[in-house]
Amino acid sequence: MDYIKLFLEYVTVELGLADNTLKAYERDLQIMQKHFGFKEQGKLLKLTREEIISYLNSLKSKGRAAATIARKLSAIKGFFRFLANEGYIDADPAEVLEAAKKGVQLPKVLTVAEINALLEAPNLGTDQGYRDKTMLEVLYATGMRVSELVNLPLNNVHLDLNYIIVLGKGNKERIVPLGSKAIKFLRHYIKVVRPQILAATCLDIPELFVSRSGTAMTRFNFAEIIGEYGRAAGIGKKVTPHMLRHSFATHLLNNGTDLRVVQELLGHADISTTQIYTHLDAKRLREVYDNAHPRNNLKE
Repeated sequence: MDYIKLFLEYVTVELGLADNTLKAYERDLQIMQKHFGFKEQGKLLKLTREEIISYLNSLKSKGRAAATIARKLSAIKGFFRFLANEGYIDADPAEVLEAAKKGVQLPKVLTVAEINALLEAPNLGTDQGYRDKTMLEVLYATGMRVSELVNLPLNNVHLDLNYIIVLGKGNKERIVPLGSKAIKFLRHYIKVVRPQILAATCLDIPELFVSRSGTAMTRFNFAEIIGEYGRAAGIGKKVTPHMLRHSFATHLLNNGTDLRVVQELLGHADISTTQIYTHLDAKRLREVYDNAHPRNNLKE
């Protein structure tokens, strides 16, 4: 199995990384595989923390720049985190490894205006367009990961109670409420659109969102779909499914939602993961303060 390829497909969809970053990650992981003399990628799954540290030390002894080593470690950490989350390995050997501090990297988010433009992009006159509109509404209403969205079973949707049951990382279930807009589109999609799509294929599957071929929507296909709608909406940045998750969290915090509530909605095991969004909020507050405070506008 090509684990590196699976990892690159995952980060392409989940994180929307630039092509240059993807190529660098692929090259870094292949170099590590070559360093250990592994002809099969399956042997990478058996690497220990000590072996990874030894590899990083060998890079340092060869005079590699700190920034280069930090980038390679980022690829390694992401790779093994993916393997652990997907169940290919029992424990992440790179979890506690750290490189030199490079500061906080803030998530990319959409403004409320950009979100509205994106949500208006699908054509509701077609089954495919209505399905896409529903997926976008649900994604922004819940902050789900795209993998959670495409794997969401129909039976986990409880419209009469206004919530869905999401199966997150580590097979942990969480209840996520639905807003009125998402419920409205889900009702029509489930009652009318979804049966029409399946009727054309003579197939029936448990997943909520289906493709035109009658199979479950994949996260890779949905990433392409949302990217197309982003361009159609005139948004001047590459739009990814994960960007809606970031926007969901940021917009909630900007409107006064408690951090612990956002943590629960996102399904973060550790609140420190959720705290990254407070940096975005603090940045916005700083800008407002600098522009509004009388003492900041005085000429010296």
